[in-house]
Amino acid sequence: MTIHIKNGRLIDPANKIDALQDLFIADGKIVGVGTAPEGFTATRTIDATGYVVAPGLIDLAARLREPGFEYKATLESEMDAAMAGGITSLAIPPDTDPVLDEPGLVEMLCYRAKKLNRAHVYPVGALTIGLKGEQLSEMAELVEAGCVAFSQANVPILDTRVLGRAMQYAATFGFRVWLQPMDPFLSKGGVAHDGEVASRLGLPGIPASAEIVALYTYLRLARQTGARLHITRVSCAESLDLIEKARTDGVDVTCDVAAHHLHLSDLDIGYFNPHCHVVPPFRGQRDRLALSKALADGRINAICSDHTPVDDDAKQAPFSESEPGTTGLELLLPLTLKWAQEHQLPLIDAVARITSEAAKIAGIAKGGHLSVGARADVCIFDADAHQLITRSMLKSQGKNTPFLGLELPGKVRYTFVEGTLMYDASQYGKN
Repeated sequence: MTIHIKNGRLIDPANKIDALQDLFIADGKIVGVGTAPEGFTATRTIDATGYVVAPGLIDLAARLREPGFEYKATLESEMDAAMAGGITSLAIPPDTDPVLDEPGLVEMLCYRAKKLNRAHVYPVGALTIGLKGEQLSEMAELVEAGCVAFSQANVPILDTRVLGRAMQYAATFGFRVWLQPMDPFLSKGGVAHDGEVASRLGLPGIPASAEIVALYTYLRLARQTGARLHITRVSCAESLDLIEKARTDGVDVTCDVAAHHLHLSDLDIGYFNPHCHVVPPFRGQRDRLALSKALADGRINAICSDHTPVDDDAKQAPFSESEPGTTGLELLLPLTLKWAQEHQLPLIDAVARITSEAAKIAGIAKGGHLSVGARADVCIFDADAHQLITRSMLKSQGKNTPFLGLELPGKVRYTFVEGTLMYDASQYGKN
């Protein structure tokens, strides 16, 4: 199929384009930007007047719950949610059941995802076997199977000698290590930020030092080994200073922030709202503002959804007993646009954080841009439209989000994956 997307505002941060330009697609690839190639004839034309035409979004942290947790969500349900959110590429953490520590499991996940013919899946392999922090995984074989990086998800390695060896091995072959900084002893038993709100509610706290201590260790080992390090879901203001200092010292380190951490703080826990039980926890207002500012000035490289669908029974438990996590695939774009509006940033800067910058971190050369010859992963959205977040509008099987009942900017109208129209908002009732 040949497609002509006309009259849209084309935003392609990788190529520094923000202009009214048409886009031309053939054989699953971008064949023309602005001007049609010679002899091009469209079999379908989409009028994008008033809409933004952007690269398909890239999410650096999306748990699809397969294999092992199908009662929480399935590949089908979460792929549908990704399409509705304009997300065409997904990095998958390794904390499935079984853990993504064997090539066969990675190949099976990639096969299942490809068979569904929706978003591209990029598994992040387990850094250690079973995420137990004892024995290194077969990283080279996992890369051949499709892994783009290695992580412990939310399970820290207790033995720093093992972590050091893992970083050294990864550095030898140029593999990137993705780590969530959280000291297991300082955070043990905690469910909320260790501050006034947690004290008032009687909730066991997780101090900022839990992140700082772990982060300092990771950065020091990365400097020693030369590992390419990515810090996932930064939550504390002080972490930003440590990361910036490490960069000055020559450490190859990037970082991202979860979209919900840009808008909520521990104050939003209110009266034990379990939808606000997340990992890392919502920090204080000062931390939230610092994260938002750091993202705006480029110290934080990208935004992720940290999509973690949870079944209703697990979320309706008392706060301390509820399962942490929030659904985010369909909210990544709206929360990014809301952040950009609050900082009065150009739309191209917002789109960059969830396309080209995320693509660099995950090493996705084929996605995150609309260059001629690139695969035609495209998200067309209405930046001026607003939508009320309700359980019924979420296609994810997980309905767990603290943004229920709020109106957020941005509405995806069309999602293309390799030139195939995978989502059309007009087919889903009134939008």
